[in-house]
Amino acid sequence: MCNACVIENVRQQAQSRRSFLARSAAAGAAALAASVVSARETLAQSSGKVVDLTHTFDENFPTFDGKPGIEMEKVVDFKTNGYTIYKLTIFEHSGTHIDAPLHFTADGTSVADLAPENLVCPLCILDIKARAKEDPNAMVTKADIDAWVSANGAIPKGACVAMNSGWSAKVGEPGYRTLPDGKFAFPGFSKEAVDLLAEAGAAAIAVDTLSLDPGSSQDFIVHNTWLPGGRYGIENVANLDLLPVKGATLFVGAPKHRGGTGGPARVMATF
Repeated sequence: MCNACVIENVRQQAQSRRSFLARSAAAGAAALAASVVSARETLAQSSGKVVDLTHTFDENFPTFDGKPGIEMEKVVDFKTNGYTIYKLTIFEHSGTHIDAPLHFTADGTSVADLAPENLVCPLCILDIKARAKEDPNAMVTKADIDAWVSANGAIPKGACVAMNSGWSAKVGEPGYRTLPDGKFAFPGFSKEAVDLLAEAGAAAIAVDTLSLDPGSSQDFIVHNTWLPGGRYGIENVANLDLLPVKGATLFVGAPKHRGGTGGPARVMATF
């Protein structure tokens, strides 16, 4: 076979392979696009404004058990070595963080195995600030969701539904975690609300407090209802007041340590 024939044969095979790979990639992209269509539509309509929903995390950030959630030990110093490295000791459920299904199930999905398409999603915000001022253990209710839907349309499939109780303004104060008598007190979701959101196909819920459950909860019923269904939660979010109640797209920079039940995350939204 002549060199020109060999070259032409290789060229045709390469074109055929590229065509096959292009078709395969297109099919995969189409399948992924179908699963995240709501997020992509929202993102396409955004103005490009980005809001950081993540609190700065240090040893003073409030935690559920009151112990520091992070310790930083400098193990390489710039003055000596020309660069710096810290050794971090972190509790998974501290700072602005993810609750993966494995957090409240024996064999649920770990944070490393959360579907990436569920980490970029439409964001719906339920404002309960007025009620939270009167009741530190106020809960998101079915009525709150019904009112949101009446004003804004259906909750998009795969959305994250966030509670804006105004509680993030209390970070750095004892009142973020407890009442003066030492009892836990902060807003959260109710079971009836998360049952409704599960039926609607939401992928996640988020709170601007220490827990998905209100501080007065004795049974963590929201954790035990929401997470075992394969969904995730985000706790201690910030800056929800800077976003519209509808139309933002959430980006969740979840950690990816194997077998993890959650972990600190960088959470942002664009609109």
